Order: sequence, then structure tokens, then C-alpha cells
Amino acid sequence: MYSWNVNGIRAAHKKGFLDWVAASKADVIMIQETKADEADVPKEIRELDGYHTYWHSCSRKKGYSGVGVLTRTEPTHVNTLLACEEFDCEGRVLEFHFGDTAVYNIYFPNGGRENSRVPFKLSFYANLFARWERQRAEGKKIIVAGDYNIAHKEIDLARPKANEKTTGFLPEERALLDDLAEKGWLDSFREYHPDEPEQYSYWDQITRARERNVGWRIDYHWMTPDLAPSLKNAWIEPDVMGSDHCPVGIVVHI
Repeated sequence: MYSWNVNGIRAAHKKGFLDWVAASKADVIMIQETKADEADVPKEIRELDGYHTYWHSCSRKKGYSGVGVLTRTEPTHVNTLLACEEFDCEGRVLEFHFGDTAVYNIYFPNGGRENSRVPFKLSFYANLFARWERQRAEGKKIIVAGDYNIAHKEIDLARPKANEKTTGFLPEERALLDDLAEKGWLDSFREYHPDEPEQYSYWDQITRARERNVGWRIDYHWMTPDLAPSLKNAWIEPDVMGSDHCPVGIVVHI
């Protein structure tokens, strides 16, 4: 199971996205920031042999946000709506179920210039947290994959001190992931690499930060504790190019 912010599905397609998909042999691939309506997704991806594909795009701004899922197994349920117009119109969520397991592919909001969208970001998280609590009470196991736009700990970014007042590493943002951890949720990558530094999934393109590995780990698969026995591996693929993010993967039996 992979998650990857592709920073434009059409651009990623031109940079070998389908070659990577073939090499990955993945059962589920979740992509964020597709920047395309479903009709604008390249047909070779939209109708990829061996996969069921699902798409959700922003209804207000063309070429903005957007998420997609490629899955070999057809889900028992697919949902793109949180029943909140403020969030649903931005094309950020694809929820799909395999039996008693709900899997979320989410492109969480960025805090914006001068942290202007941080309140929106916090509200978006709060809405989802409440939804997950309701689903857990109903007996659902949950995996939440995607670009969280938050580095959780100092180990998760190259320059923590310089970014203490920067969105993505603000105390109130990091506290959101603290809350998940306190409720027993697992950061799958840290289950296998608890103290490994310099492991990042995003690098600023303008400053060519990737060449120096001055990055952030903001792409995750968090999961409820009842899935711990099913988690078999987790990793990051920093050598995969095509975006300012790289793919992150897990092996989980559901």
C-alpha cells in the first residue's frame, strides 16, 4: 500500500508514473494533489489494467488539490464527502472500505502564507478526528494515508529550530499528531524506524533541498492500534523522482 503526493498527475505521468506503478506491484496506490478533474486524468492511468480507480477533485478551483486511488481489490464502499461543504469542495478526501477496515487517502490542507489557513487546517483535522472516533465506536479499523502537511517530531525535519513558527511544525499542528499517538494510533514508519534520522518525504524544489536532503517527513500511514498485528513493514522511497514528494509504503494485511 503506497501513498504519494504527485504534485500533478499529468506531470507525473510524463515523468514515468506508470513505470513506477508497474515496478511497485502495489495492491493499493493513493495519490494526492492530482490537480486534475477525473476527465483530465490521463486515460492510461484512469483505466489502468488490473486496477479499480477513483478520483475526487476540487469543485471550486480547477487544477487545485485532488486525490485519487488505484486498487486491485474493489472496495466494499467508497466515499468522497464529509458532509461539510467547506471541506468537501476542496477535493481532499477519498474514503474506501475493505470489510471492517476503512482506508482514507487525504491531502490535508497547508497552513498557507503567513499561516493564514492554519485555522482552516485545524478545523479540517477536528472534523476528521470526530468522524474516526465515531467509526471506531462502530468497530471499524482505520488507516489514514496521505500528505498530512505536518512534521510530527524534531527528527521528522532537517531544521526544526528554524521552523518553529512555520506552518507544518507549529505546536498546535504537532499536537494533532500527539493526540493520535495518545489514543494509541501508530505512525507506521516509526514502528520500523523509531530513531532513524534524515528520513524525509518532501523537499522544497525552489531551493533544490532534495540534493542536500534538507527535507520534511510529512507523508504518513497512521493506523488504529487494532491493526498493529497486521502491519508487516513500512518504508520511504526517496530515490523515486517525479514530484517534490516521494512515495511512502507499508505492507499491511487487511
